Amino acid sequence: MNILMVMTSHDKLGNTGEKTGFWLEEFAAPYYTFLDSGINVTVSSPNGGQPPIDPKSDTPEGKTELTERFKSDPAAQKVLAHTVKLAGVKADDYDAVFYPGGHGPLWDLAEDARSISLIENFYNAGKPVAAVCHAPGVLRHVKVNGEPLVKGKRVTGFTNTEEEAVHLTNVVPFLVEDELKRLGGRFEKVDDWQSFSIIDGRLITGQNPASSTAVAQDLLKVLGGSGASG
Repeated sequence: MNILMVMTSHDKLGNTGEKTGFWLEEFAAPYYTFLDSGINVTVSSPNGGQPPIDPKSDTPEGKTELTERFKSDPAAQKVLAHTVKLAGVKADDYDAVFYPGGHGPLWDLAEDARSISLIENFYNAGKPVAAVCHAPGVLRHVKVNGEPLVKGKRVTGFTNTEEEAVHLTNVVPFLVEDELKRLGGRFEKVDDWQSFSIIDGRLITGQNPASSTAVAQDLLKVLGGSGASG
């Protein structure tokens, strides 16, 4: 079985002068969840090569067992350093797609025509689409039968209160919670920073970094044909 992971290539946190990118836990947790299940994982990004790691996710505070595993795993580091260009990726070659978050995707992947088309191709082919934390924001322009993919679906993502807690409400191009609601998604959430993953058919979304493993496990459930809500 083959899963595609799509990373951001964007490293500027608005006009703050600070760096952003993807959140390390949101890559490491699903990556090892898939790998340990015998899944082949391909990692892609708009620019190819090494995607930017959000420096705030690579600190003692952001450390988890799986981020530490990544930091002592040269093979995984090599995979991440050589992501394939999104332009050369086709949904036909994979069984599912997973989008890790971090703030970066709000700027590039949310607006990237190749990414939007790729998600539509996965979904229309009956294949699951999963995204965690800020990454559900990449669904903002994705349509199925002329309607937003998230319309009428149970979804979650980084909440307004979580964005407020990290003081970036006025920096991000849009708020994930507000955008998913605007598109007609049935947005659900739990307390800030708690693990929460939702399956609605072929769409799996998670609220925050702590949800990364749960979303990956739920994607495997859907691939295995279970499809129960979680």
